[in-house]
Amino acid sequence: MMTGAARRRAATPADGVAWITGASSGIGAALARLLATQGWKVAISARSHDRLLEIEQQGQAHVGVIRAFPCDVTDAAAVAATVREIETAFGPIALGVLNAGVYLPVDGTDPDLDAFHTSFAVNLGGTANALVPLIAAMKPRGKGQIAITASVAGYRGLPTSAAYGATKAGLINLAEAMRFDLDRLGITLQVISPGFVDTPATKGNPFPMPDLMDVEDAAQAYAKGLNQPERFEIAFPASFTWKLKLMRLLPDFLYFPLVARTTGWSKRGRS
Repeated sequence: MMTGAARRRAATPADGVAWITGASSGIGAALARLLATQGWKVAISARSHDRLLEIEQQGQAHVGVIRAFPCDVTDAAAVAATVREIETAFGPIALGVLNAGVYLPVDGTDPDLDAFHTSFAVNLGGTANALVPLIAAMKPRGKGQIAITASVAGYRGLPTSAAYGATKAGLINLAEAMRFDLDRLGITLQVISPGFVDTPATKGNPFPMPDLMDVEDAAQAYAKGLNQPERFEIAFPASFTWKLKLMRLLPDFLYFPLVARTTGWSKRGRS
């Protein structure tokens, strides 16, 4: 019997369709365009129908094709129906990129409860809503590849990321736990942990963003990772993400002053 590692493989355009959630902007949109240049049939989902149609039209210049399948990832029934629609009208989903997410900064001195509820519903709940029907579709075929977009913000707590970071830490844990069982099904599961990427979500960050990546470069790194199925986590840029990985090992009495100083939080006065 083959081990899970022996069965892991990268999906190819010949296997079927790539489905990307959260594809109306940022990394999702850039990755959709990139995969289309590689010959993929790409199904894209998000709430913004008009924006999806723009990206669909951009795909007409590529070898592959992009088709819009709008849905709200917080609506479990709608997401399951979207998976069925893609499989029926466009082809079997061979690659699922679960990328839908929101970044809502939290001011710990005056926290907004809605920021927590919305973040949990979209980032965690939305991923689960897509993951479950996706596994159900891939399971009978005994193959498939799923990538979950997390973030280095899930490694340890960072200023303003109380809601966002909590969801990304949850996604990393979710992916680690699911990897054991999906290996048995022949489904390759990966977690993608980007650093700071120049997207609409990061425009308002009130602190320095070291190694800020262009979104097209981030999509290239993402796609490169998808072609390395033996790797569970794909983190980029390497120079920045390794620093954060090392910071996870720091004791609390070193970690908190270091982050406060490097982000400028130590210069903020009492509220």
